[in-house]
Amino acid sequence: MPTAAALPAPTGPVTGGRLSLGDRVDQAVFDAIYSRSLVYNTCWEDPAVDRQALHLGPGDTVLVITSAGCNALDYACAGAGRVHAVDANPRQTALLELKLAGIRHLSHGDFFEVFGRGAHPRFHDMYGDALRGDLSPFAQAYWDRRLHWFQHHDSWASFYDYGLSGIMARVFRQVLVMRPRIRAGVDALLQARSIEEQRALYDRDLAPLMWTPYVNWMLSRQLTMSMLGVPHPQRKEVERQHPRGIAGFVRDAIEYVVRELPIGTNYFWTLYLRGRYTPDNCPEYLTPAGFATLKDGAASRVVAHTCTVTEFLRRTEARPTKFVLLDHQDWMSSYHPQALVDEWNAILDRAAAGARIILRSAHAAPAYLQTVRVGHGRAARWLPEAVRFHPDLATELSRGDRVHTYAGFHIADVQA
Repeated sequence: MPTAAALPAPTGPVTGGRLSLGDRVDQAVFDAIYSRSLVYNTCWEDPAVDRQALHLGPGDTVLVITSAGCNALDYACAGAGRVHAVDANPRQTALLELKLAGIRHLSHGDFFEVFGRGAHPRFHDMYGDALRGDLSPFAQAYWDRRLHWFQHHDSWASFYDYGLSGIMARVFRQVLVMRPRIRAGVDALLQARSIEEQRALYDRDLAPLMWTPYVNWMLSRQLTMSMLGVPHPQRKEVERQHPRGIAGFVRDAIEYVVRELPIGTNYFWTLYLRGRYTPDNCPEYLTPAGFATLKDGAASRVVAHTCTVTEFLRRTEARPTKFVLLDHQDWMSSYHPQALVDEWNAILDRAAAGARIILRSAHAAPAYLQTVRVGHGRAARWLPEAVRFHPDLATELSRGDRVHTYAGFHIADVQA
């Protein structure tokens, strides 16, 4: 751990080094795409892992990055007393608003058609009659122009083909159409009854066909990563850690999922393969029991905010007991280092005593968790002196993570 005297003045990114022209171009591409788009049409963080780390109860106030809103709803299903869903992208807020309106006004059958199957033949009428009036002006204007996202009759088309990550999923499924042997292998994999059968099917029928030089080249492009919601700093972190670069990391992640975890309950990856959820393989908020819990009052405990984490914490009177920061601090550490320091100070200023924080990262041990200095003046201290990390627990829980696309999962408690 460096001493205060050894800490250099903040002349560049927390992670070190200066940005090259290529770095700035890559980030500009990501910013341009992100600022105009719905990036995530579903959450890609496993709430089953989060539940084990957070132990949610009625006394908990949770702050979570909204993303697609799936996990904010999951925490409400799990019994959290209040869930503040915060996102700087208003399109992500608009998606959560639409889900909350659907929970309030639709039956489970209709709701599952909209957000499980991703299409409903009467969506236009339901939207105008029951949903639109519950939305904010921004969300109304946003969805008014995108009703067609939910009105497909084609069995291969759904809401989950839209947004940036949806476009990439659609491209992947088109590859399946053009390569029947891969499609047959994927279909067989989805029907596998054991992990041993999954391994055998993948090793024999899929792996030799999937990892071509062209696929590896495509995965290594920043445009591809941007479409998947991965900013340039995260890609660079992965490339620094993995001997085979981003393509090798993606391959290892997928192989862990299909060779070590049951695919039949992995609604994250099967959504990409099918383009829709199924009743027996979907997020908790889409199940009959989860939907009933939300409709009976739990949904009213979810509040959406369009702002940054720091902005929310500076204006709220809430004292969060649990923080779910996803992976957004990775890009902050490279491009907005002072904003990262400000966010940690805001977290520590507003957190309840002993609050638990979980976050994910492209790096197994991100440097900024060691080099961020929080507090002011003589009271300033290093972040590990302000929060206590639990690396063994995080490693144990991450083994069961059904997404498995993050190198690092981190759990910390705020210290007095």
